[in-house]
Amino acid sequence: MTLLAVGINYNTAPVSIRERLAFPADILESSLQDLWRLNGISEAAILSTCNRTEFYCESPIENKQILIDWVADNRNIQSADFAPYLYTHQDSQLIRHMFRVACGLDSMVLGEPQILGQMKTAYQAASEAGTLGKYLGKLFQYTFSAAKKVRTDTAIGSSPVSIAFAAVQLAQQIFDKLSEQTAILIGAGETIELTARHLSQQGIGRIIIANRTFDKAHALASRFNGYAISLTELPTHLAEADIVVSSTASQLPILGKGSVESAIKKRKHKPMFMVDLAVPRDIEAEVEQLKDVYLYTVDDLQNTIDQNMDNRRRAALQAEEIIDTEVEHFLYWLRAQGAQNTIRDYRVQAESIRDEALTKTLKMLNNGLSAEEALNRLAHSLTNKLIHTPSTQIREAGANERHDLIAAAREIFKLSSTQ
Repeated sequence: MTLLAVGINYNTAPVSIRERLAFPADILESSLQDLWRLNGISEAAILSTCNRTEFYCESPIENKQILIDWVADNRNIQSADFAPYLYTHQDSQLIRHMFRVACGLDSMVLGEPQILGQMKTAYQAASEAGTLGKYLGKLFQYTFSAAKKVRTDTAIGSSPVSIAFAAVQLAQQIFDKLSEQTAILIGAGETIELTARHLSQQGIGRIIIANRTFDKAHALASRFNGYAISLTELPTHLAEADIVVSSTASQLPILGKGSVESAIKKRKHKPMFMVDLAVPRDIEAEVEQLKDVYLYTVDDLQNTIDQNMDNRRRAALQAEEIIDTEVEHFLYWLRAQGAQNTIRDYRVQAESIRDEALTKTLKMLNNGLSAEEALNRLAHSLTNKLIHTPSTQIREAGANERHDLIAAAREIFKLSSTQ
């Protein structure tokens, strides 16, 4: 049995590669089941975020190449285009990696909490798709437990640092007073909600929420005294925006160079600050060529997220110690599974002996034997039958000078010395 992970993240691959390997929610279930049906893949889960895509598998053998070939076929991309960016983790390395990812120790923003929710989403998706089994399912549970312990016992999440917060920090560096600015936020998911909250806390003048589903945009906008529009209305309102932050699950760009260029002309070339937090990108890359437009992607935020991190770095050292312990706990569980078949067979044997002895005792009761005598015979019979085989094996071990087996028997049966 092999636990295997193959993936890419913000450290190993640029956004142009990551967006091609992203798995949107609407194809995740079918993709999981397709992956799970591969020969040699027993369990499967997929974690897909703007910063990483990772494939977790359980297999009788190491199946890295089969997995790479499947990804290439599923995403319609040549393996040579993405294979150089891949990393692989196996068994204990994979366990540690998943724990670190869930705790935010492998994130662009150290200790960011969103990744835990995304891990839980990946688990839920695999569970609903029927691609989780005994090992990956248990590993996810241990992963969530480790992350909870790290959050509880360290200050890893004490500072308000996230991709959304980094975007707002960058906006504060560009604009003297956010109170005089208008922000258009595209999308209605968790990242946009966080961005809206941070902007509101920093006194943004006006918030406009644009989303494909107007009701979702309205529900979010109402929480921050904002104004909701549908995506079809975006070109009409774009010129009002000093700040644009976009994070949707769209497979095609939301904003093209032409629409942004028109907005800039309407603004009489007043600068516009744009942050594209989506993978695949919501804003065409060519937009950065426009004068008076300052476009940043998730990769560009690295310069701003280095701030407010001292506490988290210290907490990360504590978190690593906790993870060391939690990894050992899971490895202990994993090793114990090797004895499960033996335990099950031993229990079946004992239950068979019990049933046979009980049947004989009931017959004796039906034939008029007293209850006291029947119970005595049952106890005697059960004792003899249960200790017969172990006694024979221990005696044979002694004759063959297998002192290791005798010592093991004393430990298994918790025997105290009679001498």
